[in-house]
Amino acid sequence: MGGADDGASETFNVLLNNAYGAIVDGKGSVQVTITDNDVVSATNNPINDAAFFVRQHYIDFLNREPDPSGLAFWTNQIAECESRPVAERQTCREVRRINVSAAFFLSIEFQQTGFLVNRLHAASFGDFPASLSLREFVVGTRSLGRDVVVGAPGWEQTLESNKQAFLDFWVARPEFVTIYGGKTSADYVNTLFANAGVTANQEATLRTQLIAGLDSGTETRASALRKVAESPAVSSRLINPSFVLVQYMGYLRRGPNEIPDSNFDGYNFWLNKLNQFNGDFQAAEMVKAFINATEYRGRFGK
Repeated sequence: MGGADDGASETFNVLLNNAYGAIVDGKGSVQVTITDNDVVSATNNPINDAAFFVRQHYIDFLNREPDPSGLAFWTNQIAECESRPVAERQTCREVRRINVSAAFFLSIEFQQTGFLVNRLHAASFGDFPASLSLREFVVGTRSLGRDVVVGAPGWEQTLESNKQAFLDFWVARPEFVTIYGGKTSADYVNTLFANAGVTANQEATLRTQLIAGLDSGTETRASALRKVAESPAVSSRLINPSFVLVQYMGYLRRGPNEIPDSNFDGYNFWLNKLNQFNGDFQAAEMVKAFINATEYRGRFGK
């Protein structure tokens, strides 16, 4: 799709089976028709348009349509470049697009949804990011972010309710119960921290509190997992790995070891570079590389 117009439309059926973390209206299948009537080239690729670029970030990073005020604000950050002298516009656009793009990862909404999914998964199952699929990342982000628009009335309460429901669901998953069902409180807490890459001498006070809380019944498996995932040590340990992972899952809609890479060489390259620059995505040129990548732009045209 998105190439030269051949006058043909594409029709296919979508069958939903064993839905995970979703509520459907009872329909098991639907026919979708895509009318292929556009002509897209490198110069008129829709991702070049500021509003399209911003809207796509809401979809790819927050898994929702943009709220009008947010769309207008971030679009204007890029569109302001058109008021600059002609010689400055291209550089301005490039810098603004990079900064706007990175802002979605750094936003409160993503940090409390997509980044939380990453932390929960790492603490629960280890082997991060290899064990986290795009499907689980997207479903988790949508579940945590359902009806959440930061700044809208009641958004904190909505987010909190989403978190509680999601954590209750998470610890009831068969794969989670299989691993942790027979563990003592101490083994449970220490395993979560170890999976997330946090050493035994880190978060000592929190460890003690969580173990005591689980033994006394003032903490649950869900609340303890959440506090581990949201702890400063775990968040700090996983911020750069998550930033790199989301470049693949957000922009490219795939895991870093999937085709065309088929390994983690690219992921490791960008993680090492981001670490080298202490998380400075501009100095590492990471965001710039992904939004200009042929693979990303190829999602929308040429």
